[in-house]
Amino acid sequence: MPLIAHTKLPSFERLRNEGETVLSKDRANHQAIRELHIGLLNMMPDPALEATERQFFRLVGHSNQIAQFYLHPFTLSSIKRGEKTQAHINQYYQSFDDIKMQGLDALIITGAHIEDVDLKKAPFYEQLKAVIDWSYSHVTSTLCSCLATHAVLEFRYGQKRQAIGKKCWGVFPHQVLDRHHPLMNGVNTRFDVPHSRFNEITKAQFDTVKVKVLVEGKIGAHLCVSEDLLRIVFFQGHPEYDTISLLKEYKRDIIAYLEKTREDYPPFPQRYLTEQSKAILNEYKTKLLSGEFTLADFPEQLISKTLNNTWGNATNVIINNWIGCVYQVTHEDIDKPFMDGINPDDPLNLK
Repeated sequence: MPLIAHTKLPSFERLRNEGETVLSKDRANHQAIRELHIGLLNMMPDPALEATERQFFRLVGHSNQIAQFYLHPFTLSSIKRGEKTQAHINQYYQSFDDIKMQGLDALIITGAHIEDVDLKKAPFYEQLKAVIDWSYSHVTSTLCSCLATHAVLEFRYGQKRQAIGKKCWGVFPHQVLDRHHPLMNGVNTRFDVPHSRFNEITKAQFDTVKVKVLVEGKIGAHLCVSEDLLRIVFFQGHPEYDTISLLKEYKRDIIAYLEKTREDYPPFPQRYLTEQSKAILNEYKTKLLSGEFTLADFPEQLISKTLNNTWGNATNVIINNWIGCVYQVTHEDIDKPFMDGINPDDPLNLK
């Protein structure tokens, strides 16, 4: 939670100039202290749907031990679901109409498994556009993950994503470019991020439309913010991933190969597995393809014990900062995105 500059102590101003969040006493007196309502538009495929729920719920829940959060999952009816997953959605998810009626303070939009570079071929294209259009005028801040980032860049900025030729897959190092933005408070200047995508929005595309890049790596921009510096937050990677997420994805790709829905046996995700784990998985591949092993023999438990998580701490801090920024400027009335006196074009007063 932010500090309150309730006296003229010089340290308050010094900390503010260094990028720390310090509110004036007047601003604090006008800040509504209430629960936050956060939507989760979950577009992930059936095998990852519930895991994605838990990942984002966990991140939000860990972000602040004082504030109370109501999380509202929903999805798009144009995404085909299996019987079991549809039953889960029917029982536990809200409809977008319900979401619009009740209102949200913030919204998280997940990625989705669409490999084709042309987003217009996605069955949910129009429904996703409707959610994004609504959120911009009704929600304080929307956080977009992977494909959702690509969709917003196309819908709002006219920037179409670019194919990268092969799957960008693994855990990659990144560098903070702007250390003074409130989202970066307390974040290590270098940290890793998992990626899993076939397409990208290039840094040049972000720069062209004045979307500010806060974090990038050799594989491109990862964390960016809209030109107002808060209302849309863009992740191009998957910082919400659990330690084991890429291993489970690797297993799903093996299944796809065996079911002949992909042509090649999947390569290893980069910078994720130890050399010993690679050797174990190569032996498994040989025995699987010879018929000696089956999917039941996949060494998931053995490999999972060797995996490192080098992104979780940074992700927790970033999400905590995002929630804090939303809390500072959202209106007490959930139907209004900003409290009175906040400039929607510069809600954090950073320009």
